[in-house]
Amino acid sequence: MAMTFEYTHVEGGVPIKSWTRGVPVDDKAREQLARAAQMPFIFKHVAAMPDVHVGIGATVGSVIPTKGAVIPAAVGVDIGCGMMAARTSLMAHDLPDNLEGIRVAIEQAVPHGRDVGRGKRDKGSWGDPPPAIVAAWATLVERFDRICEKYPRLKNTNNLKHLGTLGTGNHFIELCLDQEARVWVMLHSGSRGVGNAIGSYFIELAKQDMRKWFINLPDEDLAYFPEGTDHFHDYVWAVNWAQDYAALNRRMMMTNVIAALRGQIAKPFEAELEAVNCHHNYVTRENHFGENVLVTRKGAVRAAKDVLGIIPGSMGAKSFIVRGLGNAESFHSCSHGAGRVMSRNEAKRQVSLAEHIRDTEGVACRKDAGVIDETPRAYKPIDAVMAAQADLVEIVHTLKQLVCVKG
Repeated sequence: MAMTFEYTHVEGGVPIKSWTRGVPVDDKAREQLARAAQMPFIFKHVAAMPDVHVGIGATVGSVIPTKGAVIPAAVGVDIGCGMMAARTSLMAHDLPDNLEGIRVAIEQAVPHGRDVGRGKRDKGSWGDPPPAIVAAWATLVERFDRICEKYPRLKNTNNLKHLGTLGTGNHFIELCLDQEARVWVMLHSGSRGVGNAIGSYFIELAKQDMRKWFINLPDEDLAYFPEGTDHFHDYVWAVNWAQDYAALNRRMMMTNVIAALRGQIAKPFEAELEAVNCHHNYVTRENHFGENVLVTRKGAVRAAKDVLGIIPGSMGAKSFIVRGLGNAESFHSCSHGAGRVMSRNEAKRQVSLAEHIRDTEGVACRKDAGVIDETPRAYKPIDAVMAAQADLVEIVHTLKQLVCVKG
């Protein structure tokens, strides 16, 4: 298959290879990609995925390979954010005609959203974490304590109480049907409050280091830790822990969602017949073009040869289980979703509630003004996004949403 990327020369930097044909790309996103490409430790080139759009520090939908340094803001504060999907043995005809009961059961099983005020408990956290959550946290706590010994301010964060919870924004839990009318559960979340605290703390620490060493940057959010420094080692250790927390967070949510389904559907069923759990905001050590490098994927999924991944569309659209084609030019990566075409505030200004209701017809989800920022029109068309990366992944399953729970 012919390569579908566009090549951009960057003055004073490495090139950008973009899988964006037929997909709108904002000029500000192009400028942000170029600033990242000008950093002196970028390896080979920067890869831009079709869902690319402006982010903080680095562009969402970008793959940034580095040698000898790491940029904390390129990973971001939702460390390890990603997707999990599991197929059940249920078929479409096994579901009730009215799916609102299932939606309510899922909402009761998984803390979601945020509601903090004087004397209030955050509804998006556990008041009294159940035993299974406490047991899961026990597998993480020893490594977390080691991080906190050196950085004690990370101790008083939402860690145990956020494990197995959804969060807000674009995080979601969905019930879907595939092309054979089989029922899947799919969800999207990351490392929650503790990951945010780790990301925010080290991003600020990197900025302080840049000022201390009189290093001028094209963008302060590109502050980095050089390999060999204490902060580099500590950050990589902490970010790996947060990525493990994120994967476990999704696992615990999936367990609770499936239990909620069993409470709503009398027919016995199996779950996790096919399961995928993948990050799309993370950094990892990999070998590319014969060299060991750090690969930061900010809004991108690993798509090595035969590795399964998940590319969700917006609520009301459709999503895909994909198999990686192992394209070396993209550093074995693909998009993490559709990608925004409107900011949250723009969506609230431009999209009416009536349009949102029409665009999510047939999906049991929130139909109120509070989710307009996540409405389908705020995102790029998922079919165009998939067409632009035909040499990165092949589609294994196409999923259509029936139920969507958002924070």
